Amino acid sequence: MNPPVESPRRTVLVSAGATGLGQVLARAFLDAGDQVHIFDVSAPAVAAFLQQNPGASGSVADVSQAAEVAAVFEDLQQRYGRLDVLVNNAGIAGPVGLVEDCDIAGWDQCVGVNLSGAFYMTRLAVPLLKASGSGSIINISSSAGLLGCPLRSAYAATKWALIGLTKTWAMELGPLGIRVNALCPGSINGERIDRVIHADAKQRGVTPQLVREQYARQVSLRQFVEAEDIASMALYLTSAAGRMISGQALSIDGHTESLASVS
Repeated sequence: MNPPVESPRRTVLVSAGATGLGQVLARAFLDAGDQVHIFDVSAPAVAAFLQQNPGASGSVADVSQAAEVAAVFEDLQQRYGRLDVLVNNAGIAGPVGLVEDCDIAGWDQCVGVNLSGAFYMTRLAVPLLKASGSGSIINISSSAGLLGCPLRSAYAATKWALIGLTKTWAMELGPLGIRVNALCPGSINGERIDRVIHADAKQRGVTPQLVREQYARQVSLRQFVEAEDIASMALYLTSAAGRMISGQALSIDGHTESLASVS
């Protein structure tokens, strides 16, 4: 049997798509010829992205607020009237520290963005994906969602939960031809991991360089991931070549051996 023929103009929605990994993901889909709509909490970041990528469209919204997510989908519906690929990329690092010191407001914010945001997005995306007759959902989890991560309770909890949702949604939506997968990056080069390293170093009372070296030693390939590595896998999973891959939590991390603490 021949694989299905894809439309050259799929519609793709990427949360937190104006900066960081989201920006790289959005550009990868644009380069593949897709129609891409991004949204982000930062209006200047959205404006800058759209100026640099005039083929895209965008909205300003906080993914942790259900009403704002609903407004994004109203915008998407008016512009394109369909959805083929959803990328639940929005995520924050959350508080760094021992569980007994974990800030409740920081916990709530991390859960709101990383977990509730993906739920708000997906519940509105599914009717559009059903109408398209197929489609794909990519949830951005983490190696911390497979192994746990000391001093990162909120982050690890949300990333584990995303994998559970991935498995559940794959079961619910598979009979409709909709695939759901989670990508589990290791440390991705960029400003975000730099902030995490500095917070981790401060908590442990060691230098950022020591923490960076320790993070690299936790990986068999001894290096950090590039955002383009994640985008390449997202393109593959949402293509006809990945038509039989669903319900998977795929590591793109150079093989993380451990997320143990700095000694």
